[in-house]
Amino acid sequence: MVRDPLPMRRHPSSALSLPRAGIRQDWRTIAHLLPHLWPAGQRDIKRRVVVSLVLLLAAKMANATIPLFFKQAVDALSMGHETIGMRALPVGLVLAYGLARMLSQGFDELRDALFAKVAERAVRALGLQTFRHLHALSLRFHLERQTGGLSRAVERGTHGVEVLLRLTLFRAGPSVLELLFVCGVLWMLYDWRFALATLVTIGGYVLFTFVVTEWRMQFRQTMNATDSEANTKAIDSLLNYETVKYFGNEEHEARRFDLALAAYERAAVRVKASLSFLNIGQGGIVAAGLVVIMLLAAHGITRGTMTVGDFVLVNTYLIQLYLPLNFLGMVYREIKQALTDMDVMFRLTGHTPEVIDPPDARALVVDGGMVTFESVSFAYHPDRTILKGVSFVVPAGRTTAIVGASGAGKSTLARLLFRFYDATSGRIVIDSQDIRTVTQASLRAAIGVVPQDTVLFNDTVFYNIAYGRPTASRVEIEHAARVAELHDFIMSLPEGYETRVGERGLKLSGGEKQRVAIARTLLKQPPILIFDEATSALDTHTEQKIQNSLRRVSANLTTLVIAHRLSTVIDADEILVLANGGVAERGTHAFLLAQNGLYAGLWHRQQKAARLHEALREKTDLRLIPLSVTLE
Repeated sequence: MVRDPLPMRRHPSSALSLPRAGIRQDWRTIAHLLPHLWPAGQRDIKRRVVVSLVLLLAAKMANATIPLFFKQAVDALSMGHETIGMRALPVGLVLAYGLARMLSQGFDELRDALFAKVAERAVRALGLQTFRHLHALSLRFHLERQTGGLSRAVERGTHGVEVLLRLTLFRAGPSVLELLFVCGVLWMLYDWRFALATLVTIGGYVLFTFVVTEWRMQFRQTMNATDSEANTKAIDSLLNYETVKYFGNEEHEARRFDLALAAYERAAVRVKASLSFLNIGQGGIVAAGLVVIMLLAAHGITRGTMTVGDFVLVNTYLIQLYLPLNFLGMVYREIKQALTDMDVMFRLTGHTPEVIDPPDARALVVDGGMVTFESVSFAYHPDRTILKGVSFVVPAGRTTAIVGASGAGKSTLARLLFRFYDATSGRIVIDSQDIRTVTQASLRAAIGVVPQDTVLFNDTVFYNIAYGRPTASRVEIEHAARVAELHDFIMSLPEGYETRVGERGLKLSGGEKQRVAIARTLLKQPPILIFDEATSALDTHTEQKIQNSLRRVSANLTTLVIAHRLSTVIDADEILVLANGGVAERGTHAFLLAQNGLYAGLWHRQQKAARLHEALREKTDLRLIPLSVTLE
């Protein structure tokens, strides 16, 4: 009886659960893997493959001789000879029997030990290839992904590589060869009936296993999808822990999770019930084959054409056959699942990046850092254009601010400059170089970004600052922290720079995270800076401190400031007001106020809201004074 291996569950989203193309796709998957088993320039890996195959053949040859030695020993003992010489013969055969068993196992273990590096090197190479490709994919892909399901797809894909290598090269293939060899031995030693009975048993077992396993795959796929859905919902809920708490929706999240688990439960019950049916059928086929062959052997003994040793030989071979046959069922299921998981992972690497470097791309050469947008248009979707022919220039070493209502396309301009997307039409130029003609690596190395929502790695403060330039010295890192007005705060922490910031930096306040972002951007030392609403979520006091840090960082650098609060951009050399997909107004703060247009309207509304907020705060403070005095 066999048991299903741990379910290889898969990502449920449309991008990762397309219908499988069948045997042809399986062969494509295997073809994708083969070069990693014979990697160019790695002689050690190639030698290991060759020696492993030699050890495999040696192990199977030794294993095939075991029943023959056993038969000879039984026949020798059953003859009843009394001479010392004849008594010594079974001893030698028994010793040969034990040596054959030891050699068979020893060759297998040596083979596994040698091939382990081959398999793990292939897993490592494919995992690294997939990881790099995912980072090369466009922002659009990552905005649409589900992190939990995607991570599982990669994890199971790399695990599938190891499973496929282990089971195909050293289990399924050798087992089939051994079965054919045994059939040949039985035919040569006895007659065609033994070979035919064995072949019919093998064929029936394999055919039944294949048919039922294919039927069961639909239940396993449903189980995989429901498990990934439950996993994705759990991760999404935990990542948004604070939001769940804000709205008191713990039970709502539990109900959603339970619905996904209930769907998985139903699918899992079907999988286990169908497994029982498969086990019963496999057991029945093997039992029928055993009965037929044993009856043939018993009949031969009664007729005097076979000895007791022959009966033992047939019985021993049948036992050796039964174990591989039983194993073949599990091997087939695991190989099918491994191919499915690898196919999912390989389809990830098959996604073509939306933004790519041209074949003749060269490194960006920054000479001042003047940024020019020339008639740039862009749409995330064909039916919704965000930018319509936007043109402006950010002179080298100057600061240009972009303001406007939410959804006007302010952040889109920054994403286009960083080449998260390419413009639908028009072009973006840095020092007379179209950014689509230079390498993305050199472009992004020249641009530093302080985003609105700073996300930190779950590591130390030191690591998160050093992320701007991992090769920087500790002195440089601490200098960057000082310029960002962060050093004193860090030194006040019990563990200083070695303090861990928690998942996504949740142990730090918004202002502290922003200062970490400024410090690591400063450490990067880019000639062009983008501040994407870097202080929009901060209180006024913290915002003023962050603004002071930003002014120091951006001094004499080409700077593009995307802002919601107009008070943060009044010192900009030029302010652009976006509306209806284009630049509606441009000029300095004073000039735009004098025009009494869109910018002036936004300014007056924000100033009025700020005065109202200040009045309410002061009023609240005054009301609290008598209460405070009374309590004291």
